[in-house]
Amino acid sequence: MPPLAGSLFWERRDTPGAEHALVDTQAGLYARGTATAVDPVAYTCRYELQTDPGGVSAWIDVSTEGAGWARTLKLELAAGRWRVTTAEQGDLDGALTAAGHAGAGQPGTEEPDLLYGAFDVDLAGSPLTNTLPIRRLGLLKAEPGVAHRLSVAWVLVPSLEVVQADQIYTPVGGGMVRFATETFSADLSVDDDGFVTEFPGLARLVR
Repeated sequence: MPPLAGSLFWERRDTPGAEHALVDTQAGLYARGTATAVDPVAYTCRYELQTDPGGVSAWIDVSTEGAGWARTLKLELAAGRWRVTTAEQGDLDGALTAAGHAGAGQPGTEEPDLLYGAFDVDLAGSPLTNTLPIRRLGLLKAEPGVAHRLSVAWVLVPSLEVVQADQIYTPVGGGMVRFATETFSADLSVDDDGFVTEFPGLARLVR
């Protein structure tokens, strides 16, 4: 596996943890990353993703692992439809229950057709994946104040359950893009390449 020239490292602000991504932007965006966090249970998440030259997510391969459990997920977009492949070992539900949390859903989705029209993948807790629609839509150069409503394939971590989610990205100028859902809004700081440098309350790029 060849080394990649770009390196991004975020510290989590909502929980002890971090994310390190190696990236290449020569043909779309290719990234390999590792994220760690202690909530809701301590886990390590490893991912690899590729967009097409236009920025549409082509596939993502994700694994999560903690004490006594492991899960994997692969999402592939072909002809506008998502193909989902999953596997799991051990007992994530047991680990979550022991930590005082609700159990996890199964990895993947039983209704991939609900993801039809989603061109971006959002890995929960990962500022790297917030970069995908910002770059795909060219939001740094887009007209400020114009909202872009998107359907995304939202991958929950650590369960790797996949759900359809509506998100809104609005360029506000000055290297800022507002990210919003029906119940949440935050102004993201973005560098000249479209990578998120500050997601208030979630993560901050440290190098």
